[in-house]
Amino acid sequence: MRPLGLALLFSVGLLLPSLSLRAAETPAPLPQPTVEQRLGDIEAYFNNTARATDGQAASKVPGGGPGHSAWMMTSSALVLFMTLPGLALFYGGLVRRKNVLSILAQCLGLASVVTILWWLCGYSLSYARGNAFIGGGSFSFLRQVGAAPNRDYAQWIPHSLFAIYQLMFAIITPALTVGAIAERMKFKAIMLFSIIWMFVVYFPVAHMIWGVGGWMNGLANPAAGIKAIDFAGGMVVHMTSGWSALVLCLVVGKRHGHGREPMPPHSMVFCMVGTGMLWAGWYGFNAGSAVAADGVAVNAFVATTLAAAAGCFSWSTIEYFRRGKPSVLGLCSGAVAGLATITPASGFVTAGNAVFIGLAAGVATYFACNNLKTRFGYDDSLDTFGVHAVGGTLGTILTGVFATTLANPNLASGPIAGFVGHTLWIEQLKAAGVVLVWATVATVGIAWLVGRVTSGLRVDGEDETAGLDLSEHGEEGYILD
Repeated sequence: MRPLGLALLFSVGLLLPSLSLRAAETPAPLPQPTVEQRLGDIEAYFNNTARATDGQAASKVPGGGPGHSAWMMTSSALVLFMTLPGLALFYGGLVRRKNVLSILAQCLGLASVVTILWWLCGYSLSYARGNAFIGGGSFSFLRQVGAAPNRDYAQWIPHSLFAIYQLMFAIITPALTVGAIAERMKFKAIMLFSIIWMFVVYFPVAHMIWGVGGWMNGLANPAAGIKAIDFAGGMVVHMTSGWSALVLCLVVGKRHGHGREPMPPHSMVFCMVGTGMLWAGWYGFNAGSAVAADGVAVNAFVATTLAAAAGCFSWSTIEYFRRGKPSVLGLCSGAVAGLATITPASGFVTAGNAVFIGLAAGVATYFACNNLKTRFGYDDSLDTFGVHAVGGTLGTILTGVFATTLANPNLASGPIAGFVGHTLWIEQLKAAGVVLVWATVATVGIAWLVGRVTSGLRVDGEDETAGLDLSEHGEEGYILD
């Protein structure tokens, strides 16, 4: 017994220093807030600014605020609504009848796969503290992502809610690319391509532009190599998906009969309904990117409305003068073009400039989808490149021209302050160039790899003729007697 007792005493002696050290490391509890600090927290809540008690006293509202959280939950649902069912119906109506289910399957499949990746490590790689190009692993499996706000990104909403909101952006981005290779690419190839693409393109670009310490995060990183801004995803969403879509459609090749056989949309009704859903969902996309129900969100809401209407107007007006009649497809395309182009600028520009951006969007994307595509002969099936790459790039540059503190007071402080109204457009050009090169070069490599693994990216000729609904999914969208 004596040796055992001595051993226990010796063990306790070894543990005591570490226990005392741990006790010394335990931070002292924060004092209770004063009345002035509590009032300051209320003002901070309404103004969406840092809490008066931050680090000074124990806030009486340690988690998110109810109003801001309610708006962000609504915005998250609206952004998912853009993909399911908005984009699914928009794209589904534009393909031939024999391929409608393939589009729906691709959108739904990507929603499930990207969500799992986001939980696994995607959110962490995009938004955790890491280096200038990629986040670390501290938020993998959504560890440490709970009810308390992450002050790096939002003062008044739970960290978990911010993570889910950003997930919806991650879902729709690869889904946009399927429009360029619709009706001819294997389902398994699309899924594998998108998984790799998220790691190589989306997660790094999201971190560089939006992540704390990101290399191109001009709003929050004083050490950023390029001080650019992107309010809701002109570069992160539209440029990455749009430029990758162009490369992918070139690699996959044209549909059989392209340029020789008519391939009209099978349901413009679906397309129009999908457009309306996209427009409604875009309020969550743009206004939600304020990460609060505040004045910046309202500005983004207004700018989104005006730019969508202006894009719809300018596209259809050109169509009227060139062809004698405006088409429903033109009206839909112009509205989506206005929405895509205003996205990076929505929280940074005034109403008048939002109208100008929308008008410019309709003109630029009209000629990209008609003249440019005809001139070079590529088969961008549903005009993903023409609308999202061209619109996103144009919007990114115009953001640098028109961003103003009148629309967003946050531009008056921080790393970007000296660039606004002067040389911000140059920073925007640099960032757009980096994203363009990054997305296109990566897509070439990923497409080559996936083609090797899946024995080719596209279905064979007989399956393409029969339609992807039957050949890839064993189902039909319509059973007609």
